[in-house]
Amino acid sequence: MPTARIVGALSDVPAAQWDALHDGRNPFVAHAFLAGLEQHACLRPEWGWTPHHLTLWDADALVAAAPGYVKENSHGEFVFDHAWAHAYAQHGLDYFPKWLGAVPYSPVTGPRLLARDAVHRRALLDAVAGMCGRESLSSAHVNFHEADEQASFDDTWLARIDVQYHWCNDAGWQDFDGFLAALDHKHRKNIRQERAKVARAGVVFRVVDGTQASQADLAAMHGFYLRTFAEYGNHPALTLPFLRHLADAMPHALVLMLAERDGVAIAGALCLRGADTLYGRYWGSSESLPGLHFETCYYQGIDYCLREGLTRFEPGAQGEHKLARGFLPTLVRSRHWIADLRFREALREWCTQEAESVQHYRTNLLRHTPFKTVVAEASAP
Repeated sequence: MPTARIVGALSDVPAAQWDALHDGRNPFVAHAFLAGLEQHACLRPEWGWTPHHLTLWDADALVAAAPGYVKENSHGEFVFDHAWAHAYAQHGLDYFPKWLGAVPYSPVTGPRLLARDAVHRRALLDAVAGMCGRESLSSAHVNFHEADEQASFDDTWLARIDVQYHWCNDAGWQDFDGFLAALDHKHRKNIRQERAKVARAGVVFRVVDGTQASQADLAAMHGFYLRTFAEYGNHPALTLPFLRHLADAMPHALVLMLAERDGVAIAGALCLRGADTLYGRYWGSSESLPGLHFETCYYQGIDYCLREGLTRFEPGAQGEHKLARGFLPTLVRSRHWIADLRFREALREWCTQEAESVQHYRTNLLRHTPFKTVVAEASAP
């Protein structure tokens, strides 16, 4: 049987061994991405994030791993369990600390049980439960796992679902006009008008990856990111050194959509590129122009996918306004192991009712898509 070890710094794990456990299609589980968050001050215990990666070893060979963190709050997770924490507090119990298997600040579906076979994936989950018992953790949560990891979880892991809005090129569109042709007249006209407003304002776009981005480009994008967080009163976690790290360590994965007027960047969107998917993560601007947000965050991303042959675009969590722009409601999943059996059974019924509500909501959304033909239900990735 492999030996379980908790790793407090991903730099202690050889990058080649970690990356051999996944297929490289999702940039968020790459050693360079996760280790970079730790090394460049994006994760701090005082913010509620303590790296606590679960690994399985056969002698000196890494055979399975789950990126994970001990959490002292639920910030930056995007699977909301505040009601659960409140219920614990009402009963005089501690919900925190808990263990989270996820990618920090990233509501992006991807592999969470990194292993070459189902046996080792199951062994990871058994080790998670054992860890919770030894360390007196209230619970363990695996957020935004892939659909094909479902079979690894048994009934002790409660299932939750939610809806995100994803653009999918199942029809094989070759360019933006081809995509627009699939929409009804009203939505096609609205998108063209939004794009025209930005163009008339003299805004042009420059799209660069990490090999092309200058230090000024990275600094401008980070400035836009800081500005957005300040406007909403939130705490920015990503640092400029982390963006520089991505440009150096994962140059082809980092993609910046920079909006410029008279040669000066006035807005930008930070994206990551996978094998077949573009992931939109952050945006910001120094000016407020009609249509600028939609152009920078959505239409430039769709254009990029069509040029580059990518078939999916995930622009981030939430936002019903994305539906009118061709992003369909798609299910995303999470699993939750609750140590206290009484709470586990109470929350099981809660999760069942939540899932019924989410499915009903999604079914209603699919009746109001902008496409001319009936759209088949978008399956979870």
